[in-house]
Amino acid sequence: MTDQKTENVVIIGSGPAGWTAAIYAARANLSPLVFPGRAVSKDLVPGGQLMLTTDVENYPGYPDAVTGPDMMQDMFKQAMRFGTRVVTDDGVKTGDDLAGGLFSIFQNVESLDTSARPFRIKGDNGFEVTANAVIIATGAKANWLGLENEQRLAQTGGGVSACAVCDGALPMFRDKDMAVVGGGDSAVEEATYLTKFASKVYLIHRRDELRASKIMADRAKNDPKIEILWNKTVSDVIGDDVITAVKLTDTQTGEESDLPVGGLFMAIGHTPITQFLNGQLELDESGYIVLPDPGRSYTSVDGVFAAGDVADHTYRQAVTAAGMGCKAAIDAERWLAEKGLA
Repeated sequence: MTDQKTENVVIIGSGPAGWTAAIYAARANLSPLVFPGRAVSKDLVPGGQLMLTTDVENYPGYPDAVTGPDMMQDMFKQAMRFGTRVVTDDGVKTGDDLAGGLFSIFQNVESLDTSARPFRIKGDNGFEVTANAVIIATGAKANWLGLENEQRLAQTGGGVSACAVCDGALPMFRDKDMAVVGGGDSAVEEATYLTKFASKVYLIHRRDELRASKIMADRAKNDPKIEILWNKTVSDVIGDDVITAVKLTDTQTGEESDLPVGGLFMAIGHTPITQFLNGQLELDESGYIVLPDPGRSYTSVDGVFAAGDVADHTYRQAVTAAGMGCKAAIDAERWLAEKGLA
């Protein structure tokens, strides 16, 4: 199915960046069309990583905290209130047509063709549309160990997370022993942050030397609340309702041991969702979209903008993603006006 009308702007993605871009674009009378994505796995669903987060305490405007799914529903409803449209398996829908809200059956983007104007976007269920401008807000997927109980406890708020800055200050983690998996700068940053709340932080690394920069590695080694467990991998996560321990395997001897902890944080990187671009935009060595002017949302292709974690491997917070979504919508609006397209 092909939509004959060329859209002003198509937004790909439905996390804080995507819905904020939709809110601003809709209020600018651009009638944005959003491809929210499809639930393809337990940890890759419309709404982004916040759909796996329990209490969010650091987003402005929620003094009593809010669950990640509830916050994303709020953003979705706000975007739909101003006339945003979304692509579902049953075609383009508005807010009044979506009884399931953010849990409706949306379409994912299969391909984006930037070789000709207007740009052509194809959904994974046959829907095709052309657009004068595109905002990419597909986010990044946290890397996990892939253990069954790790995934279950991460989804149920059982003390397993991929973001210490997001979750580390929650009451459930305070004054407990916690563990961070990883050996790079991000892992050291996560471990250092957790020392503000934990009684002790174990940094679990599979090698005998950290990948982190020397200054960061020294910081971890010299922190009295951080203990580095060398040559160890997490082979299992123990706990029913909440995590109680992790099972460690020594990479040199194969010996197994249990480490009691009250929280486990993954810091083994993120994978930006840019595979569908097929090399049409400039990406960095890790696959993130490059923004030639870091203060703007312009990409290497004129008329294509990026926002949120798909272009941000530094902060990765809901509030910064939302701010980038705002910038992308404003940049797109001004670009369309300059080109006489809207």
